[in-house]
Amino acid sequence: MSATAWPAPAKLNLFLHVLGRRADGYHELQTLFQFVDFADEVMLEPTADGAIQLLEGAAGVAPDQDLAARAACLLQAHAGVQAGVRIRVRKRIPQGAGLGGGSSDAATVLVALNHLWQTGCSVDELAALGLTLGADVPVFVRGHAAWGEGVGERLVPVECPESWYLIVWPDVLVSTARVFEAPDLTRNTPRMKMADFLAGAGRNDCEPVVRRLYPAVAQMMDWLGRHAPARLTGSGGAAFAAFERAETAQALLRRCPAGCAGVVARGRNHSPLHERLAAMVATRVQPV
Repeated sequence: MSATAWPAPAKLNLFLHVLGRRADGYHELQTLFQFVDFADEVMLEPTADGAIQLLEGAAGVAPDQDLAARAACLLQAHAGVQAGVRIRVRKRIPQGAGLGGGSSDAATVLVALNHLWQTGCSVDELAALGLTLGADVPVFVRGHAAWGEGVGERLVPVECPESWYLIVWPDVLVSTARVFEAPDLTRNTPRMKMADFLAGAGRNDCEPVVRRLYPAVAQMMDWLGRHAPARLTGSGGAAFAAFERAETAQALLRRCPAGCAGVVARGRNHSPLHERLAAMVATRVQPV
């Protein structure tokens, strides 16, 4: 079978609160996930030999640690599939930025191979598999903007304004583990409701720690904040600001500071991955 291309979209955390530390060492969170139309491209070529081959992936990540390859192995074992696959991940989403690139790549492999291999797994099964790879994987598997709780895996679909976003990041790799291990991380933010967020409440509790540990992020956010309300996404190094018009965001992107990169992307409540899958099903593009 020939290779097919699948999007692995980035996500934004429109807010991120840390409510406390759990007995298992993980943190209890509240967040609001929304996708954007900025994505990695995952190329999948099913084979008959049973081998999982990662031909292109994230720079500096060993094949046995790459989430896309691990997702393929996980689904193959879970479903008892005899087929294999050749995987190429064309990275656009920066690593360590808090945009969920690795998790999205894994979710795309799970969702797309479920179709291509005809494994028949339900979305709930795929989300449960994805959770073993990372806390953000289930929201990408389910494919809808969502209010998230727990470690981010308890999800309630929501509809958010699909704003234009300017997303910028410096050339630094932010460590999630380092951020969540920091003694000065806020861990007692009160639980809130969706109505509170719509009324203007919400922040990113990781932001002060990331600013302290990574001065380049602080400088970038100070620049963005002078032009629009800026917020960090996830526990990474990327910040975003919302705009009504793409042209306004593009004009500001052209003034991005040296040492930083960025993109203008549209917020999406429905994942481009699931739109791609629906299009393939509708046109009856099936494995051969």
